[in-house]
Amino acid sequence: MASRRITQETFDAVVRENLEEFDLDESEALKEAIEQFESQGVDLSYIVKAVPKVCSEENAENQTHEVLQVLESLKSASSASVLEDLRVFTQQCSLGFAQRFLAAQKEAYPVILACCQRAAGEKEALSVALAALSALTDGQPDLLDAEGREFMIGVLTVHQKDAALSCLCFRLVRNFCVKHENNRQNLVKAGVLPLLTAGITRHIQHPEVVREACVALRVMTFDDDMRVAFGSAHEHARMIVQEHNGLKVIVEAAKAHPEKPSVLSELCGTLSRLAVRDEFCQDIVDLGGLRFMITLLADSLDRPELVKQVLGALKAIAGNDDVKDAIVNGGGAELIVMAMNRHMTNAQVCEQGCAALCVLALRKPNNCKVIVECGGALASVQAMKNHPDKVNVQTQSCMLLRNLVAHTRDFSPLILEMGAEALIWQALAAHRDCADVGRAALRDLGCQVELRELWTGKKGSLSH
Repeated sequence: MASRRITQETFDAVVRENLEEFDLDESEALKEAIEQFESQGVDLSYIVKAVPKVCSEENAENQTHEVLQVLESLKSASSASVLEDLRVFTQQCSLGFAQRFLAAQKEAYPVILACCQRAAGEKEALSVALAALSALTDGQPDLLDAEGREFMIGVLTVHQKDAALSCLCFRLVRNFCVKHENNRQNLVKAGVLPLLTAGITRHIQHPEVVREACVALRVMTFDDDMRVAFGSAHEHARMIVQEHNGLKVIVEAAKAHPEKPSVLSELCGTLSRLAVRDEFCQDIVDLGGLRFMITLLADSLDRPELVKQVLGALKAIAGNDDVKDAIVNGGGAELIVMAMNRHMTNAQVCEQGCAALCVLALRKPNNCKVIVECGGALASVQAMKNHPDKVNVQTQSCMLLRNLVAHTRDFSPLILEMGAEALIWQALAAHRDCADVGRAALRDLGCQVELRELWTGKKGSLSH
């Protein structure tokens, strides 16, 4: 795995050497440089792999990458050219992370933020500048500073009624909060949550605005920053629900876009992140969210991405025992099995399907009976056959099979006839993470299995 890093200047110098000293053409010079550094174990994901271009005819010796050329232009741009330069900068940053990283290394953030601040009074210019800031910060949340945070909250507050500007700001919120706990907490303190929920309600007829605001809300509930030991994901989810009526906002938005799969997928994904308490799960049902999800799943069986998100949402709200019964009584188990059978080659759908059925079966013998009778056990076994290399599919399948027989041992012979034992042993051999759940499934199925005792307390004593 590549771990060494070099600067852009070092890479460009080797390319230039290949051009000038070895007389290679541009494509050969570039290829040779890439192969040379990769053979040395250098990580080139941060490097713009292109030949620097001449900045101007007057100064043919001055060569640099296009994203840096336009950045230099922005630093000294006149009002007549700044919008076009911002559009070119956005285009360059959209080419890849390497371009964005290089621009950030050359102080692009304060330059683009200054452009945004100067354009604050003119909507078209502000829109172009915010798009440039969004392109630059994608994957670079560390760029946000207090000045940028204050400016973004200000724009969201002043331009709440403008759908296009709100959409751009919601995307910026997402960029700054992915894998950055401090930014999340600071933006929540600055009042971003009510701006996001109000934005969904105010622009409910604009699918792209709803989608971006929903994604930003969901990111607020992430716990993905490895630099922070303890995040505020649960607290942010609680605030969204209890202080800003988030569940109702999202369920109503979902009802407003029945024909927009991409929007519905994000809304379902966000609902699953908010179902962090027993009462929240019941609230979703009371608001009509469960009925909507069951209908949506039935109508969208041919859309695997949407199916995956609905299954995840059903699994999340099934954390409430009463909701488990409501899902099964509403035909949810049958629909989940249908979705798995329809997309048996899709590992993510199989994983989410098994996970949802697993929760529905937990401590619920009557639900287990429905799941087995509608083919849930067979679908789980088939998923294990189809995806032997997917540890999450294997783990969720083992957990489901165990839950199905934990309180109803009569199902064990039927599940064993499907070939479950051999598949579980295969999963145990292939995946270390399956060890505990696999052995537990074998034990509850009545199979011979050695359960290791990690410590018996027999060697030595705690007392002296």
